[in-house]
Amino acid sequence: MLRAAQKTTTLTLTLAAALTLGAAPAPAKAPAPAPAPAKAPAADARISTAFAIPGAKVYPEGIATDPRTRTVYVGSYADGTVYRARPGRPEAEVFLPSGTDGRRTANGLRVDTLGRLWVTDSTTGVAVYDTVTGARLAHFEVADGAPAHFVNDLTLTPDGAAYLTDSIRGVIYRVGPEQLAAGSGVLTEAYDLTPALRPRPAGAFNLNGIVSDRAGRYLLTVDMTAGDLYRVDLRTGAVRRVALTGGDLKAADGLDLSPDGTLRVAHNVSNTLTRWRLTADGTRARLTRTITDPSLQIPTTLAHTQGRTLVVRSQFDKGGPLSPGSGTPSTFTIASVRGL
Repeated sequence: MLRAAQKTTTLTLTLAAALTLGAAPAPAKAPAPAPAPAKAPAADARISTAFAIPGAKVYPEGIATDPRTRTVYVGSYADGTVYRARPGRPEAEVFLPSGTDGRRTANGLRVDTLGRLWVTDSTTGVAVYDTVTGARLAHFEVADGAPAHFVNDLTLTPDGAAYLTDSIRGVIYRVGPEQLAAGSGVLTEAYDLTPALRPRPAGAFNLNGIVSDRAGRYLLTVDMTAGDLYRVDLRTGAVRRVALTGGDLKAADGLDLSPDGTLRVAHNVSNTLTRWRLTADGTRARLTRTITDPSLQIPTTLAHTQGRTLVVRSQFDKGGPLSPGSGTPSTFTIASVRGL
């Protein structure tokens, strides 16, 4: 658990990063050797509302789906509440109340193959919950006295391991099956990407969303400030920048990788969703679709399921992390996007 000074530092850096992303101009770069991606109007994209989230100050950030039950879980960045949306219901319900097990935020969420829900808390680490009872099964935290950190998103690999990004330190943590069996421990730093990352403005984030391929060969994680995508080889540990054609990943927040190699991305402050086609080895990606629409309300992440993409409408700019103390959010909802 963070000391008070650490918590203050983390919050300050969070807000600075968000504001930097909204204000920084895009650096000049050579034209990409590919045709411009097709832009989709809102009507073509068929953006609608999947379900509402109760509460006046939710500011949702993370989302996960359980393919066994078709249940959707959404986390609140504001207070750590985790909501559960059952199939066919118009409104989610509280599953894990605010403050459960000391949780302050709920950023990255994933459901593993055994039906356990993983929830990151940016201030401390990650916890694992039983989706039937809500009981905490395990928890892993950043070491006491560690430098300023922000545990953001996570992905799960076929071998039962979890990998988590740190948006301030530029590292990826790992929780292995043996640690999960033990039930608790310190987050282990598995990969340090800082030597490969481009320089960033003071206070800006780097690593954010993270996914893994279905075979467990590599991880993909985004540097949201530079707009780069990185590939981490899980066998050798080699880190390389993915060659992007047709665009970049500036302001990219959440990632979703389908088994067929389709990468979907939520770009928060630009109210944009993009779709990319990855090569089989994950070393190159080509932009194939762009959807920009204000009704996305600062999308922080997304989950593609059963022919539609569920997108978190964070409204961070309505009195939330992007503009604390100003603006009034409307009802918090999860968007359903078809055609992405």
